[in-house]
Amino acid sequence: MRPLDGITVVSLEHAIAAPFATRQLADLGARVIKIERPGSGDFARGYDETVMGLASHFVWVNRSKESLTLDLKYPEAQRIMAKLLGEADVFVQNLAPGAAERLGFGKTELAEHYPRLISCNISGYGNSGPYRDKKAYDLLIQSEAGLLSVTGTPEVPSKAGISIADIAAGMHAFSGILSALYHREKNTGQGGSVEVSLLEALGEWMGYPLYYSHYGGSPLKRTGAVHAAIFPYGPFRAGDGKDVMLGLQNEREWEKFCSLVLLSPELKDDPRFDSNSKRVTNMESLTAIIHTAFSKLDSEQVVARLEDAGIANARINDMNEVWDHPQLAARERWREVDTSAGRIQALLPPATFSTFEARMDAVPELGEHTDSILAEIGYSTAEISRLRANKAI
Repeated sequence: MRPLDGITVVSLEHAIAAPFATRQLADLGARVIKIERPGSGDFARGYDETVMGLASHFVWVNRSKESLTLDLKYPEAQRIMAKLLGEADVFVQNLAPGAAERLGFGKTELAEHYPRLISCNISGYGNSGPYRDKKAYDLLIQSEAGLLSVTGTPEVPSKAGISIADIAAGMHAFSGILSALYHREKNTGQGGSVEVSLLEALGEWMGYPLYYSHYGGSPLKRTGAVHAAIFPYGPFRAGDGKDVMLGLQNEREWEKFCSLVLLSPELKDDPRFDSNSKRVTNMESLTAIIHTAFSKLDSEQVVARLEDAGIANARINDMNEVWDHPQLAARERWREVDTSAGRIQALLPPATFSTFEARMDAVPELGEHTDSILAEIGYSTAEISRLRANKAI
């Protein structure tokens, strides 16, 4: 048994934010029925063809789901949707602003017809305010939420290398849905609505630079891979030309770094560097000192000194090195998942439970479960053929 066994989720979803939220519900045992447009489906299916002909984004966030094709412009498709919602616990959607309402599936209509249903609306900017109807994609939200202003080099702002606004929204939608399910079970017996916007989700994750800039009086500087407010914390080059990532968090570590890594114990009392704020202010001078010391060592020797001193450090891995990471292998984090193109490897979700393992079922083909789901809610083979001929499914 998994925690969400017996919970049914119906999702009008595309791209990343909503599919990531519902995949995590599926990981915990929920039945997720993914509604897709006939013929084309979730447009993330077409982002690339890198996973044996399938899209990398899609296989990541859509395993363990059932795919049902419906064209909700047709009244019969809307009636099918209504039947599904009548049996569902959760409805998730991240359509364009106002689209769900125009189809008759806004939170007000849902609350009226399905009082136990929990509805979750994921949007770019929320259902009110001057930006309500503005289109929103991940990179645009990274920009609006100020992430680009603190990421990159002094000369060039940079986006995060992953869809971080979508991921933030998906995570908060996931936790919000779990909270609503628990609230329904424990307190009211009634459903309700959960609203998550990409701007507000990423805004929450921007808490530290917001506080730093607003109350500190100046914005964080873009410092590449170097931490903007803690130093030394970032990549430093060894004598063999390889970079070593290291990070100090307190004055005790600074003292060890000076004496055991740099072999310059007197440096800990240098008035330019005797507090973190001073080390940040004098970052360039300290970087030159560190590079001079490291230039006499290769990267393995630098790492050995850091380990002996108890200083945190890491390799700067590329994707192939992460795929083959010895820690992931030692902890047996990889599983095999079926797809229409064959079996692929997938990482277990990061939360490890003592009582069950997350579900890792197949990534669905477009419309793979249409016939079986329709038969389940009472449609005959002839009726299903008629719906398909009329392009409603």
